[in-house]
Amino acid sequence: MDQFTINLLFVGASFALYIGIAIWARAGSTSEFYAAGRGVHPVTNGMATAADWMSAASFISMAGLIAFVGYDNSTYLMGWTGGYVLLALLLAPYLRKFGKFTVSEFIGDRFYSPTARMVAVICLIVASTTYVIGQMTGVGVAFGRFLEVSNTTGLLIGACVVFAYAVFGGMKGVTYTQVAQYCVLIMAYTIPAIFISLQLTGNPVPALGLFGDHAASGEPLLTKLDQIVRELGFSEYTAHHGDTFNMVLFTLSLMIGTAGLPHVIMRFFTVPRVADARWSAGWALVFIALLYLTAPAVGAMARLNITELMWPNGTDGDAVSVQMIEEDEKYDWMATWQKTGLLGFEDKNGDGRIQYYNDANPEMQAKAAENGWEGNELTNFNRDILVLANPEIANLPSWVIGLVAAGGLAAALSTAAGLLLAISSAVSHDLIKGQLNPGISEKGELLSARIAMAVAIAVATYLGLNPPGFAAQTVALAFGLAAASIFPVLMMGIFSKKVNNVGAVAGMLAGLGVTLIYIFLHKGWFFIPDTNSFTDADPLLGTIKSTSFGAVGAAINFTVAYVVSGMTKETPQEIKDLVESVRIPRGAGTAVDH
Repeated sequence: MDQFTINLLFVGASFALYIGIAIWARAGSTSEFYAAGRGVHPVTNGMATAADWMSAASFISMAGLIAFVGYDNSTYLMGWTGGYVLLALLLAPYLRKFGKFTVSEFIGDRFYSPTARMVAVICLIVASTTYVIGQMTGVGVAFGRFLEVSNTTGLLIGACVVFAYAVFGGMKGVTYTQVAQYCVLIMAYTIPAIFISLQLTGNPVPALGLFGDHAASGEPLLTKLDQIVRELGFSEYTAHHGDTFNMVLFTLSLMIGTAGLPHVIMRFFTVPRVADARWSAGWALVFIALLYLTAPAVGAMARLNITELMWPNGTDGDAVSVQMIEEDEKYDWMATWQKTGLLGFEDKNGDGRIQYYNDANPEMQAKAAENGWEGNELTNFNRDILVLANPEIANLPSWVIGLVAAGGLAAALSTAAGLLLAISSAVSHDLIKGQLNPGISEKGELLSARIAMAVAIAVATYLGLNPPGFAAQTVALAFGLAAASIFPVLMMGIFSKKVNNVGAVAGMLAGLGVTLIYIFLHKGWFFIPDTNSFTDADPLLGTIKSTSFGAVGAAINFTVAYVVSGMTKETPQEIKDLVESVRIPRGAGTAVDH
């Protein structure tokens, strides 16, 4: 059986499973559509939360970015994991206790303002839409390779699948679908990693193999990797070669952005009790850790494999020949990925070999001149393909490649469904029912939620065709927007009685507005001549990149909210009592008679 057929079987079987679950768990009421009837078990919810949380950025893109940058890109791991801990400890239980369906509804009630609710809807839609672009990008990449279609066609197929199970199933259908997707994605991520760790180190645990010895050379794996990339003119893999301040700021932006993401927060509205929300958070951390402890090993081992493939005789020998690429089975993956447009190579100097090195490094420039090289001939290696191509690079069995295909799609589709549900809930529950048509029937609201979901899928698909960067980079922008707009108002809503309705609205608008302007200026998206690219321009404020600005936006949000609240009318006493009741359990601190 050829590889395409195997891929099709794995992907087709997983899609049939998702759609079958959605039909079985079809939402029949608004409570089921928004919160799965509040009847999800904590372990089930923890697994669904993990799938919702571990997106295409985690599965497809993160290890690729770590592989090609090294230690510095561990910020993605630290920021996302740390942020989830913040969410689990500081927000989820209190929001569940409040008992609403959506984040925007909490903000509207806590700050006793329809305007605050509408501004929250805007912030939520902007952040979620940016985030979902990254998921649709991942869907296009995975489909494009494994079903051998264009990225555009793959993205359209993925959109249809999401439509089939998210529009009809709502939160109830999405929850149980995400449980299945988690099982698929975690097996797809860890099984190839175990194979590759055994090949390179003899250790079946990738996280331990990362710090073990390289089987072929006997040297520590990371020492071997540092050596080979250094010889090609790249920075050492384990070296810190970035701006520490920007690195810390970026990590902080990811952390507080994580804690403000509405599609993850919504998962905690689906359990029966507040205690279940806490248990859900704990279980989700366990399920997330299985992938996040494996990702650094995947990145390092993939970088070593790709480098040794390009220089099969070591950097003192010759680069891989064009003839080997054409005739040797272990290079078949290059020809296949080349068809997608995400991998490119060219024999520029006509010597029959493909040189891969850092052509911006002065030492390598001198060596290139000496050897007659015309530049790096691996002309394009999209970071998003690394995890998906990893089993092929390591020459693993065909069924492992098919499993990875299904896993990559599961990761992207699970998060996309959660985000689209958050968007549709904001439109139908907060905008239509909350503002435009408060008297709408439950049937009408359910219909409007499904229509909103369909429109959101169409918009996300369109934007996914022209993403502003790799999947993880696009997601990082979304986290910055959530950090600057949603996280501060949730924290102030739970832990501060001083912030009033005017302050909350002013803070959200200031945080979101400043962050959007900074991103657009930094990315050159105001049609400035010669800036038609998705790369960062020179930082506008110190060394702060657009992906790191979310923490600054959050600080502006907090500052403006407190200053404006201090200049305007005090928060009403009933709202102060509401905040007190959310934070402190009933009966806490009271005397007990014996």
